Amino acid sequence: MDLQPLGDRLIVEVLEDEETTISGIVLPDTAKEKPQRGRVLAAGPGSRNDKGELVPMEVAEGDEIVFSKYGGTEIKLGADEILILRESDVLAKVTGSGAKKSKKKEMAGSAA
Repeated sequence: MDLQPLGDRLIVEVLEDEETTISGIVLPDTAKEKPQRGRVLAAGPGSRNDKGELVPMEVAEGDEIVFSKYGGTEIKLGADEILILRESDVLAKVTGSGAKKSKKKEMAGSAA
């Protein structure tokens, strides 16, 4: 990659959601919501605090993240479309790929 993010910025590859619903209905581009998940391709060194000390980033290259719906700047790099956003636009880091559990099931299991 020919880009190096500065400060607390990230370069993110947007992960597209499936284009069909569970029932098999194909969604056109105009009906789909803007993606909010991505994979970090590169991360800057971090921001500086009031004393001028470097505060390292909490996300690193390769992390899968959830970010603000309209955060960042979209740019085209060759044939790829990428997003440059600040670390503050990151809402969460995806940590596991296991099956999703609902809170009700977890609470019912712990009450037994």
